[in-house]
Amino acid sequence: MANSRGGFTNKIGFIAAAAGSAVGLGNIWKFPYETGANGGAAFLLIYLCCAFLIGFPVMMAEIALGRKTGLNPYGAYASEGNKRWALAGLFGVISGFMILTFYNVVAGWAFGYFLQISFGDLLSAENFGAFFGGYVADYTDNMIYSILFMIVTAIIVARGVSKGIEMAAKVLMPTLIFLLILLIIYALTLDNALDGIRFYLVPDFSEINGKTVYSAMGQAFFSLSLGMGALITYGSYVSKNDNIVNSAVIVTLADTMIAFMAGMLIFPLVFSQGMEPSAGPGLVFVALPGIFQSMGPVIGKVIGGAFFLLLCFAALTSTISLLEVPVAYLVDEKKWNRKRSVAILAGSIFLCSLPCLLSQGAVEFFTDFMHYEGSSKSFLDLVADLFSEIGLPLGGCLLTLFIAVKWKTSQLSAEIAIGYPSYQGSTLEKYVNIMITFICPVILGVMFITTLLQKFFNVALF
Repeated sequence: MANSRGGFTNKIGFIAAAAGSAVGLGNIWKFPYETGANGGAAFLLIYLCCAFLIGFPVMMAEIALGRKTGLNPYGAYASEGNKRWALAGLFGVISGFMILTFYNVVAGWAFGYFLQISFGDLLSAENFGAFFGGYVADYTDNMIYSILFMIVTAIIVARGVSKGIEMAAKVLMPTLIFLLILLIIYALTLDNALDGIRFYLVPDFSEINGKTVYSAMGQAFFSLSLGMGALITYGSYVSKNDNIVNSAVIVTLADTMIAFMAGMLIFPLVFSQGMEPSAGPGLVFVALPGIFQSMGPVIGKVIGGAFFLLLCFAALTSTISLLEVPVAYLVDEKKWNRKRSVAILAGSIFLCSLPCLLSQGAVEFFTDFMHYEGSSKSFLDLVADLFSEIGLPLGGCLLTLFIAVKWKTSQLSAEIAIGYPSYQGSTLEKYVNIMITFICPVILGVMFITTLLQKFFNVALF
């Protein structure tokens, strides 16, 4: 099965692609503002614990299920379960499709900001909040950038697993890390940079509360790209000889390292200008341009342009995996060839993304689409909340329940042991089985219910 569908040429290729799937806007954009809004180092500490204690076992389970079946999420659940369980896999396929409809729009913003800073007059703006509001409301340029981003994503995925996804990941991931390191080195030379490092690395445990833990768990799960079948899909292209445990450890380390490095960049920049770290989602698109402006017309363009180019690379590594999930579904279940699947899905996703694109001020109907969580929400907000904030923990909960109830941890252990014989009977196996059977379903179920209540019923438990 894996041969006819293509596969990764080696372990490094899989790790680069899986890490690329995990690394994205969640690491460079969302992680810093979540950290800033939740107390800095205390949030970072809990995030790291959640990523390794909760996210790591779920990641191993997704990869193992994919490798065992050699199929997409729907096919994997159907093969090892039944048609009812297959609905959980279909939900993952739909989630990947829908998340990409808004993710591609935000990626277009990042690409547009890269062009506007590097070659335009963005840094001469007097009010960056007003600039961003006007920028995202101007759908003409953003539509072009969104189309370009989707075309690049489609071309890479259409080339196949080894020649497209793997090759792109091997270029994008080292480039992303190189750019991050260069920007961090520069940021650490700025005045008051150490204040930012202190906020980021010295925990104030009085900041820890239920909301901090809840936000850290959500961020860990989101940033690891779990719950939507991406790693089931990538796992289906993995060789039976590969060590799933080692691969999952490296991918988790790579993802958390990128997020950690993003904080090492953002907070010295923020504190160098005496700005508040709790700027929220506007931290990247509103606060940072002001910082780049203060660096002067030349350095500001160079550093600001490099940062948003970095954001584009991070976004592209994720859009590739998001598109691959529904592509694998059509290739496996409908027997379509890859290029036809990519062309139809890329076009469909772009069309479905138009309401998200128009929901930032261009069209009032989509901008003020619903009212929940105590405020007006755009169509983009609704899609993000349904399929990312709520959908990912639900998908993760269903996966762990499937393994605990239907597939059984004995089969999970047997699959992992193929590339790691000493796994069975080890302390790690006992830990993973306990987490998958008892702990993870409860935690992810609570996250799903809590987010659902908070978003749509205005009931905040934290």
